[in-house]
Amino acid sequence: MFMRFMALVFFAFLNLTVLNGWAENVAKSQDAFARVNDIFSKWDNYKSPGCAAGVYRAGRIILRRGYGMADLDHNARIEPSTVFHVASISKQFTAASVILLSLDGKLQLDDLVRKYIPELPDFGAPLTIRQLIHHTSGLRDQWDLLELAGWRYSLDLITNHDVLTLVARQKTLNFPSGSRYMYCNTGYTLLGEIVKRVSGESLREYTTHHIFEPLGMDQTHFRDHHAELVPGMAVGYVPTGGTFEISITNFDTVGATSLLTTVEDLQKWDENFYSPRVGGTALVEMMVKPGTLNNGEVLKYASGLNVTTYRGLPVVDHGGSDAGYRSDLIRFPEQHFSVAVLCNDASAVPSDLVRKVAEVYLGDLMQANPEIQPAHIVQLTEEQLRSKIGVYLNPDGDQIGEINLKDGNLQVAMGGNGPGVPLIPLSENRFRLESAPVEFVFLARADGQKEFEVMRAGEKPAIYDRLPPFDPSTARLADFAGTYHSEEMDALYRFVVEQDKLILRRLNNPDETLKMKAPDCFMSDLGMMEFIRDASRQVTGFVLNSGRIRNFQFARGRR
Repeated sequence: MFMRFMALVFFAFLNLTVLNGWAENVAKSQDAFARVNDIFSKWDNYKSPGCAAGVYRAGRIILRRGYGMADLDHNARIEPSTVFHVASISKQFTAASVILLSLDGKLQLDDLVRKYIPELPDFGAPLTIRQLIHHTSGLRDQWDLLELAGWRYSLDLITNHDVLTLVARQKTLNFPSGSRYMYCNTGYTLLGEIVKRVSGESLREYTTHHIFEPLGMDQTHFRDHHAELVPGMAVGYVPTGGTFEISITNFDTVGATSLLTTVEDLQKWDENFYSPRVGGTALVEMMVKPGTLNNGEVLKYASGLNVTTYRGLPVVDHGGSDAGYRSDLIRFPEQHFSVAVLCNDASAVPSDLVRKVAEVYLGDLMQANPEIQPAHIVQLTEEQLRSKIGVYLNPDGDQIGEINLKDGNLQVAMGGNGPGVPLIPLSENRFRLESAPVEFVFLARADGQKEFEVMRAGEKPAIYDRLPPFDPSTARLADFAGTYHSEEMDALYRFVVEQDKLILRRLNNPDETLKMKAPDCFMSDLGMMEFIRDASRQVTGFVLNSGRIRNFQFARGRR
């Protein structure tokens, strides 16, 4: 009898322990759910677009939720099953397709691109498929090229043919292939074209047959026809004047972008990195292996994926941004944990949102946030601050940084245009961006000129030299007036002088007033324009450095 009583007591205790553990887990889950909801609270209404969020752990979706509206015109809410255009998240699927073809022996990653796309110019140096994958090709970016040519992003229809035609006109690269990393959408459009030419299937067909169908990703495909009807798809929006305007893509180009998917489908792809049903371990290993430069330097970019760390934990990540769509998928491989956030609000920053959600679940495993503590901020005199004011140019000649003083604080405008971003002083010569963990360190060169270094964690410093001061009013603006043309692009640029200002006029764009930053050097919305003079000091052309385009030549006079 006593033994039976003790057994009952033991099982009662065991049941109580199990119930307490279950209750504790439920409480933790409810707390996490509430904290995630708080992160997305600004979109959790019936009046704005928003986001879909998916949290994946150990092969399961532990949270799936929509916040806000998928279609404001038709009062449709965002659900976990809502389909989003995910922009550059597309790249990892394009890279995977190329790798699958290589594993099947149908191509080699070190093959020359011109073997498959012979219309690509011969730039005088080997340009390989692997370099396209790792953004080390040196090719100019398709979106920047199209903008220079007068195309209106997401308004004018853009096709793969348009991109290939423009790339075929290029005479030079941004830099020798393999010597640098520069993110390039053109490379991934070419990869999509290679998949088509090697496999005999379009990228949409190949990925559907070889990736999406095997993984059960029924709501995922590359959209290669802009007018296709897609049930349950979110409309993209951009905030404007207290309301929203529709902002959707107008692409028939695939490879760099144009994937449609859901947070539920992305979990099936994410799990393939742990239990590979497509491509086996060979695909997974190749997907996350970072690229290298010609000099052996290892990059942080792998195959459509960034391989880095966040607060001390290894992560694999990639985001996307097109028109009114924003997206990010981040994986913490050691924790078998991932977060996907897909948004149809252009003001959303999913790269921040996925990390905030991850902190809810993994915060106790993470290192402390590198936030600026008030005790680390110093007070500088106006003289100390004014000594930094000036226009700075990096050694490559492709970007300007302008330092100004406003309301007692230094501000930096990278690119020399737009409003400045405040710099927080950490010492007399060391500052940090108010909005990001990026530091600016001011130095004095041996010749007495100043320079600053831009320091980002895990990256080499970017150095900017201060340009000598000059008076723009002494410039003869009439020297620059005229019509200019580039052989690499079928468009004319016309410069005129009106009311002592140099005005740029070009196709499909409003007039723009240029800002002179140094002798013969102007800033525009496109980038930096440096005019070229001959031996007699006559202006003969200009060189444009614009975002992901370097050393783009224009000659004065009509063709």
